[in-house]
Amino acid sequence: MSKYKFILSGGGTGGHIYPAVAIANELKKRFPDADFLFVGAKDKMEMQKVPQAGYAIKGLWIAGLQRKLTLQNAMFPFKLVKSLWDSRTILKNFKPDVVIGTGGFASGPLLNMANRFNIPTLIQEQNSYPGITNKLLSQKATRICVAYENLERFFSKEKLLLTGNPVRQDLIDVVSKREEAVSYFKLDPTKKTILILGGSLGARRINQLIEKDLKHLLAQNVQLIWQCGKLYIEEYSKYNARQVQVVAFIERMDLVYAAADLVISRAGASSVSELCIVGKPVIFIPSPNVAEDHQTKNAQAIVDRKGAIMIKEAALDTEFSIVIEALLKDVGKQQLLGENIKKLAMPMATSKIVDEIEKMLKK
Repeated sequence: MSKYKFILSGGGTGGHIYPAVAIANELKKRFPDADFLFVGAKDKMEMQKVPQAGYAIKGLWIAGLQRKLTLQNAMFPFKLVKSLWDSRTILKNFKPDVVIGTGGFASGPLLNMANRFNIPTLIQEQNSYPGITNKLLSQKATRICVAYENLERFFSKEKLLLTGNPVRQDLIDVVSKREEAVSYFKLDPTKKTILILGGSLGARRINQLIEKDLKHLLAQNVQLIWQCGKLYIEEYSKYNARQVQVVAFIERMDLVYAAADLVISRAGASSVSELCIVGKPVIFIPSPNVAEDHQTKNAQAIVDRKGAIMIKEAALDTEFSIVIEALLKDVGKQQLLGENIKKLAMPMATSKIVDEIEKMLKK
C-alpha cells in the first residue's frame, strides 16, 4: 500500500485551525506513515499554531474582502490570482490523495484548485449558516460534513453528512479534572467561577461589558477567569486581582472548562461545539460583525433547545446584569441549561469525519 498524503487548510481564527488539527491528528492515528501539509494565510495565526501542533505549513498571500472600499480590497484580485497559482504549485508538488478544508481565507483558492485537478475534497462547515466560500466550493466538493441540521438549503443533500464539529479530545471528560483545575488556576473552591471567553483574538464589546460590570459581578461572591484576547491584554491586565484573572489566551482549555461554573462566550462554531461537550450553563453574546450574522444563528440553535441564554450586543447594557444575577441565584436553572446543552454534543465528530475520508481513499 502506498503511503497517503493529506493537505488540510483552515485558518484566520482558532475556530478554523483547531478542527483541522483535530482531523489531522485522527488521520495520523489511523495512518501513522502518512504525509501531511497544511496551507494557511500568510499573516494569520495558523502560521504559528500549526507548527506548534507538529505539522508543516505553507502560507498563501490571501485575505478576505473588507466591507468597505479599502486598499486591501483593491489588492484582492491580485492576491486571489497569486494564491490560485501558488495552490496549483503546492498541489502539483505534494500530490495529495485528499484535500480537506475547514474554512478561512486560504481554503478557498486551495480547494478550488484541488477541484479543478479532480482531487477528492472534503469541506467541514462549522456554522449553522455557511459562508460564501464554502457555498461556492461545495458545488464540486466530494463530501460536506456539517455541524447543524437543515443545511440542505445550502448544500446538495447527497453530499451532506451531519457529523458535528471536531473538538479537542481532552474536553470529553472535564468533570474528573475539577480538583486539578481549581489548583491549576489557584481558585477559591468555595466561590463560583465565571469564565469569560472572547474567542482567540478577544472581543472588544465583551471586554467593555465586563469592565463596566466588574464591581457588580464581584459583589455576587464569584471569581472570574477573563480571557480578553491578545489584542486587549495591555488594556485590561490592570484588573488582575485575587478574584480576577485576566489572560490573553488559555492553553489548558480542558482545565478552564473544568473549573467554570458559568460561561459567558461568543458563539463561534468551535466554541459552541466545545460548550455542548462540556455541558456548563452558558450566556452567549454573539458577535454581530461576522458574515451573515452566523454567530447569532449558532447561538439561536442552542437557545431553541433550551440549552443556553443569548443576549444580543445591543441589549447588553439593559439586560446583562439582571440576567446574570438571576442565573447565579437559580441553581436549578444552571443545572437545566447544563443538561440541555450537553444533549446537543457530538463528541464523535472527528472520527466520523475521518471515516468519510477513509471511504474517499477507497474510491
